[in-house]
Amino acid sequence: MLNALRKSIGPAIADEAFSRWLDERVQEPEADANAEVIRDALWGLVREGKLSIRRGGYIVRRGRGRVIVEPRES
Repeated sequence: MLNALRKSIGPAIADEAFSRWLDERVQEPEADANAEVIRDALWGLVREGKLSIRRGGYIVRRGRGRVIVEPRES
């Protein structure tokens, strides 16, 4: 689509028009309130050096009356 636009109206105008169109199409994902609470709760521990999150991260899920945290398989 961009190449056709460049051929019809020129590269400078086409690049500007395409970037504006793309900005309008891209929507920010909705923030997950639970993810924000978890992030806020853990961030203080990370800053204090009491918690280190390894590369690849972890999977957090709920079990029977508990929270299960497992390393994510890469």
